[in-house]
Amino acid sequence: MDKKTFEQSDAQILSPEAFEPQSFSNAEAAVDALKALYARNTQFLTDAFKSLGEGGPPRGRYRAYYPQISIYTASFSHVDSRLSYGHVTMPGHYTTTITRPELFDTYLVDQIGLLTKSHGVPVIVSESDTPIPLHFAFGEDAYVEASFAENINQPLRDLFDTPDLTTTDDEIANGSYEPGPGAPSPLAPFTAQRIDYSLARLSHYTATSAAHFQNFVLFTNYQFYVDEFCAFARRLMADGGGDYEAFVEPGNLITRAGAEEPSEGVSLSRMPQMPAYHLKKKGHGGITMVNIGVGPSNAKTITDHIAVLRPHAWLMLGHCAGLRNSQALGDYVLAHAYVREDHVLDDDLPVWVPIPALAEVQVALQDSVAEVTGLDGYDLKRIMRTGTVATIDNRNWELRDQRGPVKRLSQSRAIALDMESATIAANGFRFRVPYGTLLCVSDKPLHGELKLPGMATAFYRTQVSQHLEIGIRAMEKLAAMPPERLHSRKLRSFYETAFQ
Repeated sequence: MDKKTFEQSDAQILSPEAFEPQSFSNAEAAVDALKALYARNTQFLTDAFKSLGEGGPPRGRYRAYYPQISIYTASFSHVDSRLSYGHVTMPGHYTTTITRPELFDTYLVDQIGLLTKSHGVPVIVSESDTPIPLHFAFGEDAYVEASFAENINQPLRDLFDTPDLTTTDDEIANGSYEPGPGAPSPLAPFTAQRIDYSLARLSHYTATSAAHFQNFVLFTNYQFYVDEFCAFARRLMADGGGDYEAFVEPGNLITRAGAEEPSEGVSLSRMPQMPAYHLKKKGHGGITMVNIGVGPSNAKTITDHIAVLRPHAWLMLGHCAGLRNSQALGDYVLAHAYVREDHVLDDDLPVWVPIPALAEVQVALQDSVAEVTGLDGYDLKRIMRTGTVATIDNRNWELRDQRGPVKRLSQSRAIALDMESATIAANGFRFRVPYGTLLCVSDKPLHGELKLPGMATAFYRTQVSQHLEIGIRAMEKLAAMPPERLHSRKLRSFYETAFQ
C-alpha cells in the first residue's frame, strides 16, 4: 500500500515534514543521511506514543516512513565480474528500505561504495512508502511499562502502524519475488520490516543485543562447547584480549579486554532458548557462538534471524552418529555434501536443490584440523573423513524399522548423521551466507557403540576443547580473507540483489 492509498483511507495523518530526496556519490555521506532520516522518523513516533501515554489527547493517526536507497542505471557493465555482489545484473531502477542504519553502518558503507564504483552513478536517499511500525521504532531492547500503555484509551492499531506480517517474508531471498509492472527491483535480500522482525526475535531467543553479533558465527548443539568457549574468552580477556576487545554473554554482560569480571549488563537467573556469546572485534570481525539446542527447527529459526545481519560465514560444530565401521569415537567429519531429511526448509528450498561445499570454508576447516592435531596429508585420514552428512528430524530413528533409513544412508554414501547440519548449510545457501560443518563422532548406533556415562565424560573432556580450538582457528582464517573472496559466486542465482 503506497502513501496515496494510506492518505485516502485515513482522515487525519500526522507525519514528519516530507524529506526531499538527496543524491550521493560518497557512501559515508549517504549512510549519514540515512541515519539522520531514520532517527528523525522513529523519534517522531516514540514522542507521539510518550505524549499519549502521559495523557495527551490523540490528534490523529501517527505515521512515519522507513528511509530507502535507490539507484538508476542504464548500463549492463560492472567493474569486476569476479565479485559475487556489489552490482546489479541489468539496467533499471533498484531500491530497498533501510532500518537501523547505525547498526548496519559498516555493511551499508561497503555495499553502497561497491555499487557506486561498479556503475558510476549516485545513490538516492529518500523516504519509502513503507510505514515504520511503532513496535520497531522503539528498537529491540525497549521496555514500556504496562501502566504507561494503559493510559492510551484507543487501540494502538488505530493510532500507529503495527507490524504487517503479510508483507514480511523471504520472497526476495527465496528468488520468488516478482516486481509488479513498473515497480523497482530489489536492491537487498531483506526489506526493513523483515530485518526489524528478526532483530526483535534475536534479542528474545539469545538474550543479547543484535549489536553484539559478530560476522563469524559458530553453532553448536551442546553446552559443553559453550562452557569451553566462555572459559577461553574469559582467559583471553584477563590476558588483555589480543585482537579481541570484549566478551559478551546473555543479559548483555560485557567483560572488556584486561578485565576478569563483567562491567556492564545483567546476570540472568534463567537462560534463553538459544543463548549467544560474542567474542568481539572492531567492525564486528569477531566470533559469535550460539547454543541452538537439538533439532532442525531450532537451527532454521536462529539462522532465519541471524541472516539479516549479513554475517560473512557460519559453521556448525557438533556431535554426530558415525555410520562407518572404520570411524572411532572422537573422529572428525568434514561435510562435503548433505542429505536433507529435516523437512523444515521444504517450502523454502526444495530438496532437489544441491547444497555445494564451499572451497574457502573447506580448506580453512581442514587446515585447522591439521594444525591443531599435528596430523597432515595421508595421516589426517586416520582421524577425519570428508563426505556426506545426513540430517534427520527424528532423533530416535534407530527405534523404527531400520531397513528404510539405513538403505537410504548407504545409497547416499553418508558417513555421519545428525539433526542440524544440513539445515544450517541449506539456510546458508538460501541466504547467501558461506557455511560449513565439522562434526565429532560421539556414537556409532549401527555398530552398537553407544556412550556409557563414564565414557561420555572422558570423551567430552578430551575432545571438546580440541574441537572448539579447531573451529575458532578456522573462523580466524576466514576472517583474514577479504570478504569479496569469501562470498562465493556459487551462492548467487540468475537475478541477484546488489547488496550481499
